[in-house]
Amino acid sequence: MNNQTKVKSLMDKGVKIPVPESVFVGEDVDVSRISGENVIIYPGTRIMGKSTLIMPDVTLGFESPVTLDNVLVGYGSRLNGGFFQKCVFVGQNSFGSGAHVRGGTILEEGASAAHTVGLKQTILFPFVTLGSVVNFCDCLMAGGTSRKDHSEVGSSFIHFNYTPNQDKATPSMLGNVYQGVMLKSRPVFLGGQGGLVGPCRLPFGSVTAAGTIWRKDIEEPDRLMFGGGMRDAVLERKPGIYSNAGRLFKNNILYIAGLTSLMSWYVHIRHLFVSELFSEHLLMGMKQTLEAAIDERIKRLHDFVGRLETSKELLLSRNSGRITAAVEEHDAVIQQWGYFLTEGWKTAQTILEKSRSVNNPPPEPFLIAVENGIKKSGQDYIKVIQGLDPAASAGGSRWLESVEKKLCHENAFSFS
Repeated sequence: MNNQTKVKSLMDKGVKIPVPESVFVGEDVDVSRISGENVIIYPGTRIMGKSTLIMPDVTLGFESPVTLDNVLVGYGSRLNGGFFQKCVFVGQNSFGSGAHVRGGTILEEGASAAHTVGLKQTILFPFVTLGSVVNFCDCLMAGGTSRKDHSEVGSSFIHFNYTPNQDKATPSMLGNVYQGVMLKSRPVFLGGQGGLVGPCRLPFGSVTAAGTIWRKDIEEPDRLMFGGGMRDAVLERKPGIYSNAGRLFKNNILYIAGLTSLMSWYVHIRHLFVSELFSEHLLMGMKQTLEAAIDERIKRLHDFVGRLETSKELLLSRNSGRITAAVEEHDAVIQQWGYFLTEGWKTAQTILEKSRSVNNPPPEPFLIAVENGIKKSGQDYIKVIQGLDPAASAGGSRWLESVEKKLCHENAFSFS
């Protein structure tokens, strides 16, 4: 079926295409995966990839041309302009023009971004909002309870995800998975004209003031962090040497554990909400994207640990072979990574198989609470999860937290 025939097929099923001759539909696109119900495709749109899925009430290219390459677009979403590849929009998402969104990215219900935003390996929980001119790769952001109470990233914000030592073991967790999925946590706010140096962990209720570049982990919730520009200084640089290797390693392990508990949530809870507006295809795309995100983090962490061997040798050379605390920390990280590899951390698939073997399914009271919510409110994911009573939500959070703790063998490493 050639392009002209595919475009006509879409129009015959009800897709609104004001300028058909300006729209390109690739040979590998399955038109049966594109809804004809109130879908509007504006001029200049290019649709490619056999995995591409477009659900009802979707608008593409209202502000400028859109390119989709193996993208799953959930109901009610508006992608107004830009390039989107191997990502998932779960539903009622909006994205301004100038977008550049790549693999490993999931925007859950109601998450949105303004214009000129770049994402890759990024997971945004429901209602999270990004301003304009934002680069937010390699992050998971949770927090907030509704469209009026949501986590937000201010305009002109950067997540710094590439180090001078040329690695990307830099994922940042803002909030957490096991509480964030319950949609009852305080939002996180990252002020505009600022940045975050990954890997970083911030709890719910964290606020960074506008113009702040933040570099530290915070444990206490509901804190305001602020800082101005650095003082002028010229210091000796130590290329190839890592400081605080234990913290970097621990944050990566905890991030992978968080993604794994999120997969447990998708497998055990999200599937209960499969419906006309949340199809099995969309859920499958979410799980596949999440698995790819775990693989990415394993790859980046493995590369980082490999570089520690060189860093250790440089440290020994600088200190005439003396075993310093930094060298001991390097050795501990290298040893721990070897331990995790023997425990099945080589691929997402082996990690997920391991997690299934060591954790129980959701506690029955929590499952019953979710099922009762569905009976009451239908398969409206947001409404059901928001409607869970505090005791049920706490039980679900404890279950997911146990998935993370058991997976990482919490007492197996204790880096500061």
